[in-house]
Amino acid sequence: MAKFVLAGRADCPYYAKAELLADYLQKNLPNFQIYKITQRPQVWEEWLKDLCDEKKWNHKNSPIIWRELLDRGGEGLLLGGYNEFLEYAQLYYGVTSSMTTELMETIAQENLEAHIEKELEEEARKDLVNPLQVWITSASVPACYNLIPILVSGEVFGMQTEMSINLFDNERAKEDLHLLRTETQDLVAPLLRGVSVCTSVEDAFRQAHVVIILDDSTDQEVHTLESCIQSRLPLCRLYGGLIEKNAHDSVRVIVGGKTFVNLKTVLLMRYAPNVAHNIIAVALGVEGQAKAMLARKLKTTPSNIKNVIVWGNISGNNYIDLRKARVYRYESAIWGPPNYSRPVLSLIFDRDWVNRQFVATLKKLTETGKQFGSILAAHSIATTLKYWFQGSPPGEIVSLGVLSEGQFGIPEGIVFSMPVKFENGTWVVLTDLKDIEISKKIITRMASDLIQEKLVALGDLISFQPYQSETDLAKRYEKTTLPTTYINQENQRVSEEYKDRKHSDLIQDEEEDPVMSNKSAGKTMEQQQII
Repeated sequence: MAKFVLAGRADCPYYAKAELLADYLQKNLPNFQIYKITQRPQVWEEWLKDLCDEKKWNHKNSPIIWRELLDRGGEGLLLGGYNEFLEYAQLYYGVTSSMTTELMETIAQENLEAHIEKELEEEARKDLVNPLQVWITSASVPACYNLIPILVSGEVFGMQTEMSINLFDNERAKEDLHLLRTETQDLVAPLLRGVSVCTSVEDAFRQAHVVIILDDSTDQEVHTLESCIQSRLPLCRLYGGLIEKNAHDSVRVIVGGKTFVNLKTVLLMRYAPNVAHNIIAVALGVEGQAKAMLARKLKTTPSNIKNVIVWGNISGNNYIDLRKARVYRYESAIWGPPNYSRPVLSLIFDRDWVNRQFVATLKKLTETGKQFGSILAAHSIATTLKYWFQGSPPGEIVSLGVLSEGQFGIPEGIVFSMPVKFENGTWVVLTDLKDIEISKKIITRMASDLIQEKLVALGDLISFQPYQSETDLAKRYEKTTLPTTYINQENQRVSEEYKDRKHSDLIQDEEEDPVMSNKSAGKTMEQQQII
C-alpha cells in the first residue's frame, strides 16, 4: 500500500493542484492513501524548516510530499514538490492534472478559509477538554475542606465544566495538603480532572482561571493593631505579583474570610493591576448572618429573605441596610404566589429589636468566635463564584466588595461592599436603585477606617485612629446616671481603646440612631450598623 503525506501552505495554489490530484488517486486506487497537512502562511516556513531538520531533508517550497515507509521500518522517503508528485503520478499511474491557474487560486483561497475555520474549531474543542484551573490558597485551613465538595459538584461552574484543583500552602502544611488531595480524589467526582499540591512559590497560580484567597493560617504574634494590619502586606504583594506573572489573562480572583477582607482585596489589586478588574471580596457571609437572624425573628427560613445590603467594610465597620429587604413565602393573613413578597421592615414592628437586640445578638455571636466558621466561609465563596459564572437570580440584590469609583459618594480607591448584580460573567453596581441614599456622615465613618487600613499597610500612616465625630467625643465625656453594669462596661471599653488600642468604638449614631456592633477581626473589633 502506498501512503503519501501532502503538506503545504493553506493558500498555496500548487498545494491545491496537488491535493486535487491526490484525492483523485485515492478515490480510484484502492491501495493509495493520502494524509494532508496545512499550515498558515505566516508559520509555514518555520514549520517546514523544523520538519526538514528533523528528517534531514532539503526542501524550500510549498508543497512538500513524502511517502511513509512505516511498514518497512523507515522514517519516510521524500518525493519532492508539486512537479515531482505530478511526474510520479504520470509514471506510475498514468494520471495527470489539467487544473487551470484561476481554479488553482480559487481552491487555494478556499483551503485557507477552511484551515482557519478548522483551527477555530480545534481551539473551541480544547477549551472544552482543558479543565478549569482552580487555585486555593491557605488550602490547609478548615474552610477549604468544606469548599472543595461544593466546587466539584458542578453547582458552581456548571455541570459541563471539568476542573483541576490546585492546593497551595506553605511547606509546613505539605502533609495536610497531601491528605486533603487523597480525600478529594476519593470523592470520585465526575467533573474533577485532577488534584495537585503546590508548596513552591515560583509555581503558584500557573495558568490559573480562578484563584480563591482564604484566610492565611499564621502563628505570627502581633501586639498592636498597626502591626496586625501591616502583616497583611507581604503576602498580598507576593500573591499579586505571582497572579500577574503566572495566571491566565482572564483569571478571576475572589477574596474570602473574616479578617481584613477589604484590605487584602485592595492590596491584591495594587500588586496585580492588569487583573484588578477581576478581583472581588465576598460579603455574602455577613449578609447570610443578618438573613438568618431576621428569619428567626419572622419564623421563616433564611432563604426566603432577599435583598439585604451590606455596605462598607465586610470584616469591619459596616452598615446593614434593610430598606430593600423583602421576605417571600411568608405565612400570614396576606398570602400570594411564590413571587409575592413583603418588605421585612413592615413585618417587624419591634424597632427596638432591629436597632438594639439584632445588633447585640450579632455581637454575641462574634465574641464566641463561631459566627463565621468554615462552613459559612465556604458556602459564601461558592455562592459568589456561582453568581459570577452563571449570573445572580434576576431582580435580586447581592452584596459584594468592589473597588469604589465614586458611586454613592464613596471615596475612590478603596474596596467597599455595595449592592451589585451578576450577569454575562461580570458584575454591575446597582447605582440606579432608589431610596438607598446613605448620609455622608455614615459613609465617612466607614470609609475612614478603610482608608487608614490601606495607608497603615503601605507605611504611609503610622498610627490607626478609629473615626470619631465631634458629637461622639462629646458623648464620651457626658455625665449620665447609668446603671452600674453599663458604667463598668463603658470604663472597660475606654480603657481598652486608649491604653491597649486593640478595639474600636461602640458608638451610637446621633442622626439615624443605629447601633454599632463589634466584630473581631484579628486584633480589631469590627463594627456593624443597621438601618
